[in-house]
Amino acid sequence: MLTHEEIMKALKHVEDPELHKSIVDLNMVRNIEIDGANVELEVVLTISGCPLKARIKEDVENSLKGIGAAEVSLTFGSMTPEERAVLTKTLKQNATTETGMPSMLRPESGVQFIAVTSGKGGVGKSTVTVNLATALARMGKKVGILDADIYGFSIPAMMEVKQKPTMLDKTAIPVVSHGVKVMSMGFFTDNNNPVMWRGPMLNKWIQNFLANTHWGDLDYLLLDLPPGTGDVAIDVAAMIPQAREIIVTTPHNVASYVASRAGAMAKHTKHEVMGIVENMSYYEEQDGSRNYLFGKGGGDMLAHRIGSEVIARIPFAKREENNHSNVYDEDSLTGEMFTSLAQDVVHRGQISYQ
Repeated sequence: MLTHEEIMKALKHVEDPELHKSIVDLNMVRNIEIDGANVELEVVLTISGCPLKARIKEDVENSLKGIGAAEVSLTFGSMTPEERAVLTKTLKQNATTETGMPSMLRPESGVQFIAVTSGKGGVGKSTVTVNLATALARMGKKVGILDADIYGFSIPAMMEVKQKPTMLDKTAIPVVSHGVKVMSMGFFTDNNNPVMWRGPMLNKWIQNFLANTHWGDLDYLLLDLPPGTGDVAIDVAAMIPQAREIIVTTPHNVASYVASRAGAMAKHTKHEVMGIVENMSYYEEQDGSRNYLFGKGGGDMLAHRIGSEVIARIPFAKREENNHSNVYDEDSLTGEMFTSLAQDVVHRGQISYQ
């Protein structure tokens, strides 16, 4: 006959898929009844309409049958407002310091911040962000993306996110797509309406995204910055001085020239520039020859101007490489290049943090 202790020990390994904490530690397991090898229990969810209820059910059943349960009868309840308030307070305490500063900004947090920026729009900055993040996640890294392009948010669409984050009081639980946690202003606007805010409000929202989002344990947080050198870039530099930057350009000389301003700003704010990603570098023809649609040399020109180096040259992807998605298949030519870029980023981070 199974014991209460054996059941709780088995369920200790079942995580809430959104909070990424044990359902036992979150006090979600209630009303256990044992009849020989049959087990009845209740799991109380943070909200009644939890979108990942089916996954919790499967994990609970598999865990209990793994220790010998013949039948598992599982019912779901939901936390009371008071219980949710306690949970939210706990999450908030873990996410911020006594002064209200996001805990992840502490040097000892271990989170590496990478700001992906560009001089102008249309160079594929967000494409680089989502594919670098996905490549890091495939390597087993814990990765988040903060879509800090408040006016031109595109990460939810590019990551094919349909649902909005779960809210526990004022704490947001990021949506996970392709193994990456995602937070964006796009989740909080209706019908793709524009955001019409100025400096102080932008600063407040970026800080909220850091402090009032339950990011959990992260190895990397990628920030998809707006193009140029405006308010958001300045605020991010002030809030996250330890962030390193990747500057995205195309081979075109004008894109390279404009991107040099982003490099100059990085130096002014004392952000380390990890390197230049030259996107849309060329198109590889069927015979293996390269067609340089935007010319050549823009990335090298930018690297020379700001004293950095080109760390990746990403070609135009062929239609069959991404299956109509913005995230490239791992075994495609472009996907392999992002894997190589991710490996380089990890290596540079290890050197930087030694």
